[in-house]
Amino acid sequence: MEYTNLTKLIRERRAIKKGYTDKEVTEELVKELLDTAIWAPTHGLREPWRFVFIGENQLSTFAKKIAETYPVERQENRENYLNEPNAILVVIMEDSNIPKQSDENYGATAAMIQNFWLLAWEKQLGVVWKTNPHIYDPNVKEILNVAENEKIIGFLHLGYFSEEPIKKDRIAVDNKFTRFNG
Repeated sequence: MEYTNLTKLIRERRAIKKGYTDKEVTEELVKELLDTAIWAPTHGLREPWRFVFIGENQLSTFAKKIAETYPVERQENRENYLNEPNAILVVIMEDSNIPKQSDENYGATAAMIQNFWLLAWEKQLGVVWKTNPHIYDPNVKEILNVAENEKIIGFLHLGYFSEEPIKKDRIAVDNKFTRFNG
């Protein structure tokens, strides 16, 4: 089967969790990718997202502050972990006490993240979407100035890489697909 460029991009995209090179991830590139990624579907054109970029010059300070929200025995591990990528993009979403609107906002934000991830992959920039426990910590929310009506959706770890991870197969659609027979 011959694939279109988009199909190929979707199928080849991987999560890059380790093995980052020392090439800088620039704020300009991240903003350029976001400028297209935000064209994701969004209910009522709410565009419920906002972003906090942590580049290489701020990463060690940021990693230390976030690590300090963990118990003392885990702080060194968490600080090292948060210093692995070349940059971090924190994705923050406007939440709602109306479940339908909250779900719609989350779906839109997830679609925007997927757009960003594909656009980054196209530029050979690795991404992994992290939802570690610290995204729920009130102290982390305070560090990032997350408002009461917002929630952290994840930390996108960013970095260039030299080795692409091995492709992992997906479960065939036929195993997940049924037809309604009312």
